Parts: sequence; structure tokens; C-alpha cells
Amino acid sequence: MTAPATPRRVPADTATPPAFLPALEGLRAVAALGIIVAHVAFQVARDTGPLINQMMARLDFFVPVFFALSGFLLWRRHSADTGVRSWSTYYVKRIGRIMPAYWVLVVVVLVAFPVASEPNGPPGALPVLGNLFLFQNFVPNGLVGGLTHLWSLCVEMFFYLAMPLLALAVGRRRRRTRVLTIVAVGSLSYVWPFVAWSGGEINAHIMPWAFVSWFGVGLLAAELEGWMTERLRQRPDDATVAGLRRWAGRRWIWVIVAAAAVWAAAVDGPEGLVTAGDGEFARRNLFGLVFAAALIVPYAVQPVSRVMESVVMQALGRWSYSIFLWHMAILSLAFPLLGVGLFDGSLWTMALVFVVTVAVTIPVAAISYALVEDPARRAVNRWWSGRLRDRG
Repeated sequence: MTAPATPRRVPADTATPPAFLPALEGLRAVAALGIIVAHVAFQVARDTGPLINQMMARLDFFVPVFFALSGFLLWRRHSADTGVRSWSTYYVKRIGRIMPAYWVLVVVVLVAFPVASEPNGPPGALPVLGNLFLFQNFVPNGLVGGLTHLWSLCVEMFFYLAMPLLALAVGRRRRRTRVLTIVAVGSLSYVWPFVAWSGGEINAHIMPWAFVSWFGVGLLAAELEGWMTERLRQRPDDATVAGLRRWAGRRWIWVIVAAAAVWAAAVDGPEGLVTAGDGEFARRNLFGLVFAAALIVPYAVQPVSRVMESVVMQALGRWSYSIFLWHMAILSLAFPLLGVGLFDGSLWTMALVFVVTVAVTIPVAAISYALVEDPARRAVNRWWSGRLRDRG
């Protein structure tokens, strides 16, 4: 997942969409907490058996929500970024936004958290390097204890690196061409499971191209927003746009659609965090796409929500990147702290572990944001702006 942007509000009654959408900031918080539920369910062995357990496990579908959100926020400005200088600025800002807080987490976990050495002892040099520089998905045994969830950040980094190539290829072409290209590239996600290798020490199901369709949801949402903006500039009272916004504002419909995707994935299986078969993986990918679309697209079309824009949700959204970073390491400490064992299986244990994990993770994330994430981002931006000025 990407770190949140610095708030910049633009009046919402203009045809030009706001640069900062507070509702999506709040949605980050929901996604981060949903992922914690899924990981706690697995650690407590509440991810198998009854349907409700399997549905809790499938709250890992908030990962595609993060992917789609990244795609939406980055693609909606593709037309403003052209040329070597603008894309070099993009890369520098991505690194400055993501890597400092990430490096602090990785170093602290590798040095100080026992889970990093479980179950087979300390990781070797290659897994350590893979985790430090976000290529762990391509390394045998690259997912280290306390850092296993960062496979998704490796996927995001691949997307960040590749997105300028897509923008350079089709960013200036007609919208129809862009949409068809996004759909075509995204469809590769459903071909990959059937042509990928099987077995071995590298998991083909966490290769970045397996999840292009999830990012594609966000790109298509950005194209929809752009299409709506063009229509409103031509006719501020456009009936089609007004109708889309009415339907998007009926959040309960889209929550039901998202819940149906979770239910379908739980019924389809397999249970728990196990390696899915090729067809199962492709279908799970599709269910995740529906889940992400149901939560992201309505907010792209009608980005207003009193709940998501509340003070609490805005704060949690601002810290959501660090919440995501730290929650697995904190979760590993919750069990010995509470005196309970892994895979305990009781609902009471799950609730207790979840509360403790969240209660500790949030202040740690707030500190990470205040002392590392935000200052480092600002420092990198100042440094790069200075270099650009010096170059003239």
C-alpha cells in the first residue's frame, strides 16, 4: 500500500475534481483494519471451518482495495506528468514517501523481533536484501517473519515502477484506447495462474503481474472520473453524471456487493492461507477485483462521506501506511504478551489479540508517521526541489 498524500483541498463544487479526497483517506483506515482482522484470524486459526471464519480470512481483499486506491490516485494525474523531469520527480517522491518508514520497520524487526528468526533461524543475506529493497517476492524463502505481509508492498513497488511506461504508451491517446489497454493488460492476471510455474521456493502467486487487474480497477475509476469531469465542463447539470453520483452515494448497495464477493470467495475456497489451485486463484483474484471495485469506484464517483471524513478516520487514514507496516510485528508480540498460543482457535482469543494488536499498533504508527514518514517525505521533496532549481 502507498503512504497517504498530504491533504490539499479544492472546492468540491467545481468541475475539476479535488486534488485530495478525504473520504478515500478514511477508506485507507478501514482497509488497514480489515487486513489486521484477516491476519489475526489466521494466527488464531479462525480462518477455517464455519463460513464466518472463512469470510474473515477473505478480508485480505482489502489488499486489492489498497492496490486499486494507488492506481486511482496515481492515474488520475497521468496527463499532467510527461517528460523525463516529471517522471524523475515521480520516482523520487515515491521513494521518499515509501522507503524511509519501511526501512525503519525492516531493520527493527530483523534486529529486535524474535519472529524474524522463526521457524528456521535468522534469514540469510539474500532474503535480508530482498526485504530491504523490496524484491523479496523474487527470492527463495524471501518472506521473513514479521514482514511476510510486505509481499504486497513489493507488488505495489513494481506497479509504481511500471506505471510511467503505461502512461508514456497511452497517456496521450484517446480515452477509449486507454480503457481498452487497461482492460487488456489487466486480463493478464487471469492468464498468469495457468501458465506460471508450480512448486519450487518462489511462489508464482505473488508475482506482481498476477495482480495487474486490481490496479486496473483504480485506473479505470480514474478514467471514469475524468470522463465525468469532461461532461460537467460541457454541461454542469449533466443528467448522466448526476445519476451516477446518486447511485454511487447509495453506499449500502456497494457494501452488499463487497460482502457478496467475500462470501463467494469463502464458499469457493480453499480454506485458510493455503496455496490455491490455478482456477481457484484466478477466481479469488476476480472476487478481489469485485470487492475493490465496489469500495473504490463509488468514492471516485461521489467522494463525500461524513463517516470517512470524520476526525478519527482522517487520523487513522493518515497513519494507515505505518499501521500496515507495523501490525504484523506487533501481532507477533501480542501472543506472548497475553499468554496465549498461536492457533488457539477461540473467538475470545481472536477478539483479545485483535484489540491488543490494534491498541499497540496505532500509537506506534502515529509515532512512525510523526518522526519518520512525514519528516522524511518532506526532506526528500525539499532536496529534490533544490536540485531541480540548481539545474534551472
